[in-house]
Amino acid sequence: MTDKAHQDTPSSGPAAAGPAAAGEPVSTDLTDDLTTSEHEIIVDGRPLPYTAITGRMILRQEKHTDAAFDGAQPKAEVFLTAYTVAGADSSTRPVTFAFNGGPGSSSVWLHLGLLGPRRVLSGDVGALLPPPYGLTDNQQTLLRHSDLVFIDPVSTGFSRVVKGEKPGDFHGYQGDIESVGEIIRLWTTRNGRWMSPKYLCGESYGTLRAAGLARHLQDRYGMYLNGLVLISAYLDGGTAEFGGGNDDPYIMYLPTYTAIAHYHGLLGDRPLREALTEAEAYAEREYPWVLARGTRLPDGDRARALTRLSALTGLSGDYLDRVNLRPEHIRFLTELLRHRHRTVGRIDGRFTGWDSDYGRETWTSDPSIDAIVGPYTAALNQYVRAELGYASDLPYEILTDRVQPWSFKEFEGTHVHVLDKLAEAMRVNPHMRVHVACGYYDAATPYYAAEHSVAHLAIPPDLAGNVEFSYYEAGHMMYLHEPSRLAQSAQLARFIGGA
Repeated sequence: MTDKAHQDTPSSGPAAAGPAAAGEPVSTDLTDDLTTSEHEIIVDGRPLPYTAITGRMILRQEKHTDAAFDGAQPKAEVFLTAYTVAGADSSTRPVTFAFNGGPGSSSVWLHLGLLGPRRVLSGDVGALLPPPYGLTDNQQTLLRHSDLVFIDPVSTGFSRVVKGEKPGDFHGYQGDIESVGEIIRLWTTRNGRWMSPKYLCGESYGTLRAAGLARHLQDRYGMYLNGLVLISAYLDGGTAEFGGGNDDPYIMYLPTYTAIAHYHGLLGDRPLREALTEAEAYAEREYPWVLARGTRLPDGDRARALTRLSALTGLSGDYLDRVNLRPEHIRFLTELLRHRHRTVGRIDGRFTGWDSDYGRETWTSDPSIDAIVGPYTAALNQYVRAELGYASDLPYEILTDRVQPWSFKEFEGTHVHVLDKLAEAMRVNPHMRVHVACGYYDAATPYYAAEHSVAHLAIPPDLAGNVEFSYYEAGHMMYLHEPSRLAQSAQLARFIGGA
């Protein structure tokens, strides 16, 4: 925000000067710890005034002893940041609940990268900015069209369990769905927004959460949504779980391998779309047959498959032969530019990095994550305190492994998938629309797998038009790439705001 446009007037909630400000891990008074501030940015020459409410909301669970109601017991404090525009008609102005994935990720990426009124300046591939980075007004903020609520699941951001509770109760599919769903219900109720259009925006594992929430909110609270935004979708674990005799991931990742190899100049100078069309055609028909044959594959067919895969992936035929026609994704990212002494990013295959040696089977870290953690961490920690007025000595957990092991006990005996839940939510609520955003260079959640998953939704043909895709020449967080950020902001404005 510019000095003239930025107007901060922090005011404290009832617990703002309590334990959180003193750096205690949990509140002892167990009241909401929220701070309100007023702001304004200039968008297209016109002021956009808004209110920001940020802090931790108490999450409670009803307790019964011997069939008698014992009240609502505090379980956790969930950190959120909500932006609302005063004077708007709540019956027509949407509200979008946003979260990232992980599991173990805070909502900082969508908050300060794409949707919020302020965004971090981090640079991009080949032009990364040095510390201390910067913040600027987000002229394309979705706040122009929708109020925004960013939610940090338990153990991410500043969210923590209260004293005596077990974090593990929230570190799993069902516990996560129920806790985030309860926060959405509470915010909607307390802010009188039951009659507002409502959207969920999730990224990565957040898309699995969003799909599960769509059904959970319907079934548990009767809350029907207007739409889902699924950024870098992960809906069916079977498309991404390598090994164990599962050949599907090798097929789903092939077009992404082609995109990344093309970006790094290993497939000639033909257009990207031409290379992807060829890879998709091979992944659709011949490659599944080749892998399904196993040891029954004749030598001649194997030799042709090695030649074809080499041309599509940039890997040598010798390497592909050694991995039995099945390049796993981290191994691919380690091998692709080994001859240049570079490793390739998983979150965004445009990024490259260095390693301690280049004889490794797999790289030691993701160079695309390494490039962005610093800017986003610095920006959030400065922004929430200096501009939003929320004080805490707790570490803001940007991306934590403290949620591991993550429980998928609900899927015991099968792979994780929410296609059935999303399909049921759509059948029950035929007005709910779904927007799926894909990055061609995303080696975490490949675009071809998202297409495959959506094609297997058990919905009638009448609802097929409720789902739309958008594609970007970028990675998992496509908004790191400025042209993609601008294009994606316009797509979301149209989808949610009707602009």
